[in-house]
Amino acid sequence: MRVSVSLSAVLLGAGLVSCGTDYADLPTFSTERKLLQVVVEMPAGTNYVQHVNPATNKLERSQQAGSDELIEFLPVPGNLGFVPGTRSPDRSPNPAGPLPTLVLAESQPAGTVLEVLPVALLTLDVNGTLQNVLLSVPARPARRILPDATDWTTLNRRYPGVRASLSLWFQHRTRETRIVGWKDEKAAEKEVRNWMK
Repeated sequence: MRVSVSLSAVLLGAGLVSCGTDYADLPTFSTERKLLQVVVEMPAGTNYVQHVNPATNKLERSQQAGSDELIEFLPVPGNLGFVPGTRSPDRSPNPAGPLPTLVLAESQPAGTVLEVLPVALLTLDVNGTLQNVLLSVPARPARRILPDATDWTTLNRRYPGVRASLSLWFQHRTRETRIVGWKDEKAAEKEVRNWMK
């Protein structure tokens, strides 16, 4: 099955749930602690493509040929979502979409807003279009499943299989996707700043 939605659509929300949070008004960084925020749209372990509909501010499942769209591969290996208050730079082919993010943590309910630490930036080539995905971990140590992974170097040193596992998942979740490269947390932080509205 060829997934025809953009990565941004793949990385957005949970089935037909109305939420009280106005995702359009969320700041990129938390007010109190000044930490990067992520809105979870597809909880870890999910195969159904979900997104926040910006027109209704509701979490909805994506539809394909009248059915809920399904990733025909292994479940999502982390919580997929987006960084609020971001929009792809003008050079991007999807100028309206927010910065997609994978949070390495236990499954969180769709609509959850997490404070995170960026640890890497993954660049994908999806059918000839470059797409960036931020890799992050929860800012709260108690929520981390990889306790020592707060930067790219440590993630690779302490958990060497993570990079290969994530590369494999992203390459096979849709056809015609290849890994262009990985960059460290500094590049990830710079990318967030480039995407801020």
